[in-house]
Amino acid sequence: MLEKLLFGRYIQGNSYVHKMDPRAKLIGAFYFIVVIFLANNWITYAAMAAFTLLCIWLSDIPFKVFMNGVKPLIWLIAFTVLLQILFTTGGETYFSWGIIHVTSFGLVNGAFIFIRFVLIIFMSTLLTLTTMPLSLTDAIESLLGPFKKVNLPVHEIALMLSIALRFVPTLMDEATKIMNAQRARGVDFGEGNIIQQMKAVTPILVPLFVSSFNRADELANAMEARGYQGGEGRTKYRLLHWQSRDTLAMVGLVLLTVLLIFLRN
Repeated sequence: MLEKLLFGRYIQGNSYVHKMDPRAKLIGAFYFIVVIFLANNWITYAAMAAFTLLCIWLSDIPFKVFMNGVKPLIWLIAFTVLLQILFTTGGETYFSWGIIHVTSFGLVNGAFIFIRFVLIIFMSTLLTLTTMPLSLTDAIESLLGPFKKVNLPVHEIALMLSIALRFVPTLMDEATKIMNAQRARGVDFGEGNIIQQMKAVTPILVPLFVSSFNRADELANAMEARGYQGGEGRTKYRLLHWQSRDTLAMVGLVLLTVLLIFLRN
């Protein structure tokens, strides 16, 4: 399952989305997560889904890649949807027992939450799959630039976020190797109930933490050996350029917002 987690991974390409300015993609992803809460009926969610599918099509990345990215989180999504279905009242009641109520309103809200989760995961995955971690660092640093006037360490914050994002797939790969080594020694992570399975995963955490600290120490030593001094006085090898395609993407998001407001109940 861990090898299917796509968050933090980058797929090289030459598509419309790949060529966009990372600042536009970052703004667009966060804006999409905010604006999706304007959707409150089937038509508005259909519009959000159509917009998401259009973005995926423009990225030239197979749709099955995004579906594989949802699979590791499907149990979390299912648990959230189940809570919504069982504890939401309103509309026609199909089943009732104590505080548990299965109603038409709960079923509809559960479906909406499921769609919302999937679309947010799709857009977040699209951001990381089409943007190099270093480009994300430059985008974050550029967007937080005005806060330098209040002595906020913008470059350091962007660097920490970039390193964290970069090491997500590395740590997932490391966890997979540890799990395979444990399986070779007879550990079965799929046996027993949920409590027993959680106990079986516990021995992975210690070597994973040790490996993480070792990698962090090696990275710090490498940066110090190369004379890294932070962002003060440093020039940029990669320059960001806002182009017409980025403006067009922002206009598309604004039009989507207007459409959602118009189609809301």
